[in-house]
Amino acid sequence: MELTESHTLPVPQQRAWEALNDTVILKACIPGCESLEADGENAYAVALVAAVGPVKARFKGRMELSDVDAPNSYRIVFEGQGGAAGFGKGDAHVKLEPASDETTTLIYTANAQVGGKLAQIGSRLVDAAARKIAGEFFKRFGAQLSPGGAEEQQDAGEAAAQAGETAEGQPESEGTEETPKRKRSWTAWISKS
Repeated sequence: MELTESHTLPVPQQRAWEALNDTVILKACIPGCESLEADGENAYAVALVAAVGPVKARFKGRMELSDVDAPNSYRIVFEGQGGAAGFGKGDAHVKLEPASDETTTLIYTANAQVGGKLAQIGSRLVDAAARKIAGEFFKRFGAQLSPGGAEEQQDAGEAAAQAGETAEGQPESEGTEETPKRKRSWTAWISKS
């Protein structure tokens, strides 16, 4: 399978490069990513859950950066095992080009091979799943790089957690006990910001 695409990022080239090498940002952007941790120089251990057609599995693997030409390009070599679901391995060449002073074009070409049950599914489903995962990654990555993108996502997550906390609490009752409880929760939420 080969996948070639380009995306315009709303940041200068140096900022895009930094984000592509930030494990916190990458973990937030990779669909199904459970962990992404440094595993040596320019290498990372990865655990993620992915669904390809009817096969859903937890993959553990490693990716390594090579041919690093900061802040212009690098090559990613990856491999992962999904137990009974099979395996995936391949590489991707990632290139950044300034589109303007404030935007960058990211171009990548990825080649991948799959084996086991994944190979039995058929190339159309595998290609479609790869395009969907890549599309979701770049949607999240662009949102992270947008001005206020990471903060807005974090604030939305905290607000949702706060709403869930209130909803999971005891049923609303008339009286003075409920009001102070809400006020304390609101104050705690504000102090986190």
